[in-house]
Amino acid sequence: MTLQKRATIISSSVAVTLVVIKLIVGIISGSVAVLASAIDSGLDLAVSLFNLFAVSNAEKPADETFNYGRGKIEAIAAVVEGLVITLSGFFIFYEAIQKMLHQEPVTHLSASIVVMVISLVMTGALVLFLNHVANITQNMVIKSDALHYKTDLLSNGSILVSLVVIYFTDFYLIDAILGILIAIYIVYSAFELIQDGILVLLDASLDEDIVEKIKEVIENEPGVNDYHWLRTRKAGNDYFVDVHLVFTPEMSLLEAHRIADNVEAKIKTINPKADWLINIHLDPYDDSEVNVEESQKFANIEA
Repeated sequence: MTLQKRATIISSSVAVTLVVIKLIVGIISGSVAVLASAIDSGLDLAVSLFNLFAVSNAEKPADETFNYGRGKIEAIAAVVEGLVITLSGFFIFYEAIQKMLHQEPVTHLSASIVVMVISLVMTGALVLFLNHVANITQNMVIKSDALHYKTDLLSNGSILVSLVVIYFTDFYLIDAILGILIAIYIVYSAFELIQDGILVLLDASLDEDIVEKIKEVIENEPGVNDYHWLRTRKAGNDYFVDVHLVFTPEMSLLEAHRIADNVEAKIKTINPKADWLINIHLDPYDDSEVNVEESQKFANIEA
């Protein structure tokens, strides 16, 4: 079992435990913050199960149907998770407004505080673990899960603060106020998650610093006169690079191939954690203009 798959199973198990505890105490105490946190943990469970499905399928090798593998499933999972986080934020906001309007008291404060402390400890440990796995694997699903539970960590901390304040001051409005603030933060944090997933689905290029390093490798390689049509993208942990390298017409194919292998090997050192799929086209002269003309002719025929 891979590390990322193990991480999704652990996050699902933690979510199940937290849902049960928070739901029981939330119903008994009447705390909107605890109930909102229970709903959020339920969504965490659904998302973690979906992430397990996504990771399992993304790891499958390329086949006749999916020639480039299924790495983009991770991006789909990130978008779905971002949308779920956004919906949970709206729900918490709604519940907090209702709580503010009706001024319902919170009971069983001691039990609520205990359960939130337990939740805080478990979520904190899970975030540390997921961040560790994300740093090792560079997996988008795990990064999304880590961000998701990080928002939970802040949420749980805020809820704990509200319960303590109510316990000592009877200022019940703090429950609704913090609920609103938590909801705003959750929706805000989901935006970047959705954006990153969409960029991958739209085949956005690799980060600018990585692209610049690729260009530097090519430009500093002896024997390469020029290059064109450099294109990059990513899917999951797969980094795709396509480029045309220009050599002198007199150079043998064997020598040009050797130089291309050197370029490929150096590019892979830019991020050793990534799985690089590099396609290098060998040109005896700069044919970029000719290729553009041919592409335009083909486009006109298709139209």
